[in-house]
This record gives sequence, C-alpha cells and structure tokens, in this order.
Amino acid sequence: MTGAEVDLAFDEQTYLPAVAQDAETGDVLMLAYVTRDALERTRETGLAHYYSRSRDELWQKGESSGHVQHVEEIRVDCDGDALLYLIDQEGGACHTGYQSCFHRTIDGEVVGEQVFDPEAVYE
Repeated sequence: MTGAEVDLAFDEQTYLPAVAQDAETGDVLMLAYVTRDALERTRETGLAHYYSRSRDELWQKGESSGHVQHVEEIRVDCDGDALLYLIDQEGGACHTGYQSCFHRTIDGEVVGEQVFDPEAVYE
C-alpha cells in the first residue's frame, strides 16, 4: 500500500525532534532537531542534516568529524510531530567520542563504547 505525503507539524512547531537509530542494530544513537530546511537537505543528499538551536544554524552531521549519517529511511510518528532517521553511521554519533549519545545511565555509569578521541577530531 502506498500513501500520500505525510503532514508534518511544522505549522505548529519550528523544530521537530528527530531520533537517529542504527538501521542494522536498532541502537538509538542520538536525538536532534530538524527544521523544514534540514529535512529537505536530508532528503536531497541522503545525509542527516539537523538544526542547532544553540548555534542557530543548519548543520550536516559529520561535516567536521567525517562521522556522517547515511539516512536509509525516514519515518514519522502518528501525530506528525517527531521523526525517526534509520541510519548507517560512520564512526561515532556522539561528539564526545562515543558510538551513541546515550552512553550513560541516570546514575552516571558509562555503558557505551568510546570509538574515537574527540580531541583528535575536533581541533
């Protein structure tokens, strides 16, 4: 069954949350926000683009680190106000060097794997 283009809640919200999930393992790698422009760039290029609210700018994941996210599929939740990027991650997803941004428990225990040295990547 094929469907029509999905309505997204950009009229009510400037940013929609986008969860990046490893398409092969199912691991949740990060959460970021997208604008219409970020979503359009992602669809045009096949590489994940997000919107940095702190820097107030559109950015491509991995642009400076080389740890890009190849987007295999984009899913939308039932309300049209959240996105799921199924991705193939090159390198680590977290700017702190970990495979996933969700590398700690609420008690501070490190449960994830650090896959690169951020000091060597971000100069």
